[in-house]
Amino acid sequence: MPVVCVTGATSGIGRATVERFVKEGWEAVALGRREERLAALAAEHPDRIRTARLDVRHRDEVEQVFKAMGDIDVLVNNAGLALGLEPAQECSLDDWDTMVDTNIKGLLYCTRAALPGMVARKAGHVVNLGSIAGTYAYPGSNVYGASKGFVLQFSRGLRCDLHGTGVRVTDIEPGLLESEFSDVRFKGDESRFENLYKNAHPLRPEDVADAIWWVTTRPAHVNVSQVEIMPTTQSLASARVFKG
Repeated sequence: MPVVCVTGATSGIGRATVERFVKEGWEAVALGRREERLAALAAEHPDRIRTARLDVRHRDEVEQVFKAMGDIDVLVNNAGLALGLEPAQECSLDDWDTMVDTNIKGLLYCTRAALPGMVARKAGHVVNLGSIAGTYAYPGSNVYGASKGFVLQFSRGLRCDLHGTGVRVTDIEPGLLESEFSDVRFKGDESRFENLYKNAHPLRPEDVADAIWWVTTRPAHVNVSQVEIMPTTQSLASARVFKG
């Protein structure tokens, strides 16, 4: 039975991805910080879902968890977050540290832990959750957008390093998506959360899980390197001009 490992699996895209792969007959290793949610997820399919508590920011924890889980066929680096939309001159350095530690260093730790086994087996797939913010800047994107720009370039670098190994790499870049992600970004401010999505028809976590399933189930000779996904209601605004 093939095995997918998903970080940040307790909600949103991570949970939807676990559920999609299990539905398709895979075994899933669900990793996340919230143990009660991991337990609830595992209870839905006790024969198909293994769980482990993991904060990807902690390198030693990552190494221990990945060593214990055994071989995996697909790694979905989904754990990540955005904090705040303030301009750079007003942002919290603590928030910046948290985003860098999670979105960049956490992804690096997990990828490095998974790669040797994949390379040895000459098969495997690393799926990194980026964002359209990694390509298209917007006010307040600052460190979050930069961290996702890192994910894109790191994914491209992995493709170069893994040339000839049979291991595939994909960067998935969602646009506006409704999930707990934005609730975390607004630090529980429900009015900002609701206003963001009102009448916007955003993506749902299941939409991105579908894309992850699709890229990982292409024939072995096909590598889908980059996927950008936006809701129909979202497009790229023209460049702004300040007059004053």
